[in-house]
Amino acid sequence: MPETTLDLRDVPPPERHPMIHAAFEALDSGTALEIVNDHEPKPLFYEFRAEVEAFDAENYTCERRDAGEFVATLPKE
Repeated sequence: MPETTLDLRDVPPPERHPMIHAAFEALDSGTALEIVNDHEPKPLFYEFRAEVEAFDAENYTCERRDAGEFVATLPKE
């Protein structure tokens, strides 16, 4: 279950990744960050996998719920 949920659909694109990184960093180990986005966040997944040591890439999930609504869960080890 996510510890924090960020709805990024109304956030300007240049502000999204810094906001996500800050929220993820603030999480306790063993919890997760859920993001709601207007597109599939594949670039974010690759960025986290390459740069964030505490990111649990194996348990990452992303679900398309509607047109323009993708929900991704970023677990923290």
